[in-house]
Amino acid sequence: MTLQFSSENAFPSAVVMNNFKRRDLSNNSLNGEIPDFLSQLQHLKILNLEKNNLSGLIPSALHRDSLTLSVDQNPYLCEPDQCNKKKNKKNNSIVTPLVASVGGVLILLVAVAAIFWTAKRRKVKALTVEKDQSEKSPQYTDQDDSSLQSQKQIYAYSDIVKITNNFNTVVGKGGFGTVYLGYIEDTPVAVKMLSPSSVRGYQQFQTEVKLLMRVHHKNLTSLVGYCNEGTNKGFIYEYMANGNLQEHLSGKRSKRNFFSWEKRLRIAVDAASGLEYLQNGCKPPIFHRDIKSTNILLNENLQAKLSDFGLSKIILTDGETHVSTVIAGTPGYLDPEYYLTNRLTEKSDVYSFGVVLLEIITSQPVMAKNQEKTHISEWVRSLIAKGDIDAVVDSRLEGDFDSNSVWKTVEIATACVSPNPNRRPIISVVVTDLKESLTMELARTEDRSTNTSYSVKQVIRNLNTESLPQAR
Repeated sequence: MTLQFSSENAFPSAVVMNNFKRRDLSNNSLNGEIPDFLSQLQHLKILNLEKNNLSGLIPSALHRDSLTLSVDQNPYLCEPDQCNKKKNKKNNSIVTPLVASVGGVLILLVAVAAIFWTAKRRKVKALTVEKDQSEKSPQYTDQDDSSLQSQKQIYAYSDIVKITNNFNTVVGKGGFGTVYLGYIEDTPVAVKMLSPSSVRGYQQFQTEVKLLMRVHHKNLTSLVGYCNEGTNKGFIYEYMANGNLQEHLSGKRSKRNFFSWEKRLRIAVDAASGLEYLQNGCKPPIFHRDIKSTNILLNENLQAKLSDFGLSKIILTDGETHVSTVIAGTPGYLDPEYYLTNRLTEKSDVYSFGVVLLEIITSQPVMAKNQEKTHISEWVRSLIAKGDIDAVVDSRLEGDFDSNSVWKTVEIATACVSPNPNRRPIISVVVTDLKESLTMELARTEDRSTNTSYSVKQVIRNLNTESLPQAR
């Protein structure tokens, strides 16, 4: 499509163009003089005209403090005191045709007008697509793959088709894609393929690839590899045979086989340890931003691992206690302070974990399915005020737990979900307290049976001497 302009309306008015703040017209083969109308754009902050073939005098109005002007590598462009020297030198060479000069101006006008039209379209599109301007990561391309990790972790789409047996078995579905069961040399893996229509999903794909390439912990799901081939993008994770925590607490996976109090505490310790690693073991620290029971996966030994790092935020600001960012997370698990102020802190993930801990204790949904839609934290607080601990704990446990262990765990959970972030414990304290609760429960079961497979002393030694691997 060819754009044509008359001499009177060759460009939108200065009022319209005042919306421009930054324009990059470098390396566009532009020639001719710089049009004076650019000096009317009072809101223009950055103008890059480098590496073109512009000529003549630079308008003096463009030399203002509020504008950063770049005109390098334009051999026939000059300042007022330089033009006479260049003119004499230029007269000894071939004179540039007037047609080329006029054509250059038109090309410049067409290029800037096209940018204006494109920017306007993008602005309209931005109204329907949520974008977090504060956390844009560098553009991720196929060429970046080799710098992230060795080539053996990059899979072609044809490999993914073979691994999943042509996407034969679906094991889960999320907001941004479908998870399939696959096999690599007889080892089961989970393959999550991104939906091509998911814009936010692609942004999260970039974030998760970069994060999982640099972190490793026994309580974080391991990345086996990934595919980044055109619109075919996906992850290959270790397979977590026992699904997610929410399925078990709700009874969806097996109504007859529910978790004992000891198993629940072990899962809580695992999940909290993974979160502690992200905040304290990674340099710079990482905030997950989507801690919830469906993002806590269980392997064949019921070891819990955090998953889904697409919303995670790497905190690069040194010495700061928070970062301002667009709100992201899941309703019910979202820190109310973060929701109101956009201030993301380490206590935001602590709040979300506190909600998960209440789910582990009660097996109740985060939001009650009634007209009031009571939050689980409000429901638990009302029962605690009455001293009714039996009503708080999952009735299916039938009292088979150490009361002190339960009370301590409830206290930890309610502290984590305090509306005041300053009253919430740091995650390392949460881990320590949960280990103490587990020790109490193990002491009870050991007293009941000396043949138990777990020794209290052994558990304490294991819990206190676990190494904390560092981010790679």
